[in-house]
Amino acid sequence: MGRSTRPVPGRDADRAEPPGTHASNTGWAGELRAAVCCAVLLLALLLVIDTAAGSLTAPRGILWAGLSLLLFVVLHPAKVTAGEGWLASRGLWRERRVRTDRLVAVRWSDGVAQRLVLRDVDGGGVELDPHVLIDNPELWRLVDAGARASLGRGTLLCGATALKQLSRRIDGETAQSVFKVSGLD
Repeated sequence: MGRSTRPVPGRDADRAEPPGTHASNTGWAGELRAAVCCAVLLLALLLVIDTAAGSLTAPRGILWAGLSLLLFVVLHPAKVTAGEGWLASRGLWRERRVRTDRLVAVRWSDGVAQRLVLRDVDGGGVELDPHVLIDNPELWRLVDAGARASLGRGTLLCGATALKQLSRRIDGETAQSVFKVSGLD
């Protein structure tokens, strides 16, 4: 939850997290393990089937390995980290950051999977699955505090409705969890 990291001078200076309280999505490691398992399972299954059929060759093995690697790339989860006034989403190849205390827009993206898109005054942007915030209350608390600061400063021009919708959804999920744990569901 509130871990503190010290960047190694010269090595991690460009990726260093600002000092203060910060949190990460707690389910990331499990999602990463699931992505690796799915890719390895697919590779094993394809190799076994191809071997049983007697048609496994080196080019086909490379093709199956490439297909499994592609599945891993698609399933690789983003690691979301937030702190006081910032949010970062680190994918397989790059990290995107947004200043939550200087947001200008928050919106829902169109598409098959619902995504929350945040943009700040510096042009930074992050797109993330809202379930990450729903499943990690500490992340949501930090993002919400930054968004409230943006509203107070008047920089958040578009997105108060999206934040209210997400807040209601998180409150509903939290209430359901409390009822379930207490046996009142």
